[in-house]
Amino acid sequence: MGEEGMVSDVKNTAKTNPKLTLLPLIALIFYEVSGGPFGVEDSVRAGGGPLLSLLGFLIFPLFWSIPEALVTAELATSFPENGGYVVWISAAFGPFWGFQEGFWKWFSGVMDNALYPVLFLDYLKHSFPIFNRLIARIPALLGITVSLTYLNYRGLHIVGFSAVSLAAFSLCPFVVMGVLSIPRIRPKQWLVVDFKKVDWRGYFNSMFWNLNYWDKASTLAGEVENPSRTFPKALLGAVVLVVLSYLIPLLAGTGALNSAASEWSDGYFAEVGMLIGGFWLKWWIQAAAAMSNLGLFEAEMSSDAFQLLGMSEIGMLPAIFASRSKYGTPTISILCSATGVIFLSWMSFQEIVEFLNFLYSIGMLLEFAAFIKLRIKKPDLHRPYKVPLQTFGVTMLCLPPTFLLVLVMCLASLKTLLVSGAVIILGLFLYPAVVHARDRKWARFDTEEPAVPSCDSLEDQPIVSQQHEEVVDEASVSLLSDPSSSKTEQASELLLEGSLKLE
Repeated sequence: MGEEGMVSDVKNTAKTNPKLTLLPLIALIFYEVSGGPFGVEDSVRAGGGPLLSLLGFLIFPLFWSIPEALVTAELATSFPENGGYVVWISAAFGPFWGFQEGFWKWFSGVMDNALYPVLFLDYLKHSFPIFNRLIARIPALLGITVSLTYLNYRGLHIVGFSAVSLAAFSLCPFVVMGVLSIPRIRPKQWLVVDFKKVDWRGYFNSMFWNLNYWDKASTLAGEVENPSRTFPKALLGAVVLVVLSYLIPLLAGTGALNSAASEWSDGYFAEVGMLIGGFWLKWWIQAAAAMSNLGLFEAEMSSDAFQLLGMSEIGMLPAIFASRSKYGTPTISILCSATGVIFLSWMSFQEIVEFLNFLYSIGMLLEFAAFIKLRIKKPDLHRPYKVPLQTFGVTMLCLPPTFLLVLVMCLASLKTLLVSGAVIILGLFLYPAVVHARDRKWARFDTEEPAVPSCDSLEDQPIVSQQHEEVVDEASVSLLSDPSSSKTEQASELLLEGSLKLE
């Protein structure tokens, strides 16, 4: 991977590397959000029985998943470029808050990705107890992370089609388990709940973690073929797939077996498969779980890396983060994300979930605010897909998920508040540090390109005149200048006009 393999010209890279189409994008969104029922077992234990778990996966998508998916569909098609929500927040509130959003979401994503090598081994250790020992576990975690990072480096289209194959393989055993469980199902067992044993913090964190990250695919918008048409269809397909992938296994497992709620923990679906179908189904589910966690890792790694690339392309990070390999992938950004995964892999499953949920919640509150503000501030913004509601309607649409976000944050432990607070403070100091590095020319920033959404067709973006390109370029160059100067205020205004008023 020498210098000849690295290309900084985004346009040339886009021409030589295939774009994501509908089916691979559905698979990537599926893995960014879910990946299958692996990890939902805790919702039965924390909910004191099957009832709250089943109700949660029926109700939460209506008040959380669908609103977030609709917001993502509108904004991702309005700004079809890498960086996703970072660009939305910058357009609504300026580059400072765009940088904070990017840092929170990237850190949350890396923490999320640290879970999957751990979950991979958690399923395998039921058949290979050696992975309970640190002498085998640590090398295995490192080996898994390095191998999957290399696959991500080889190209996003490979990751996309790999996700399709992994999704099919991972979901098949649960379809079989659902069919085999039908003669044994007792519907009254779905109604079991012991409210005295309900762990509300664990329950809401489990629900939230298994149904969030719908906006992550927006960081890949610049790599999607015809995003204005592909994104809404992909998000709709992914919502249906995610909900069914949770409900069918839970209905089968809790309805066919009379297991105590305390037995439902990570990896328990393998035991459910054995009790319903035999050892062959247990092994199949274990293999599916292992493969699913690989898909989850790849999807999250792609989103995190392309987010850093997008931030670099608009001048928020040094140009080195936008450098691409001969496969079109952001090499340095991938390595940066992989390093974070390795350092965070020592944390427990429950700790990671609570930490990442808190940071993710803060970021989502900012996204909903940006969505509403852009509706008010830029009513004429070119929106290839628009949520069919007026300003009051979209405000009402965002209220239920906002309530859930605040609830998850209020239930956070003191340790989570302290760790998340430290991350937030670090982000506040990082922005002026990056500005200082740019002013002192300690690093090269790629700010000569216009900070406008890239697209593949005229349908996805109106024609931009040469005069308009020059104005946007001026705004892009000044994006990270001294916040106290009047030039920065003018440049920020030019950035908003350049990136939003595309006609």
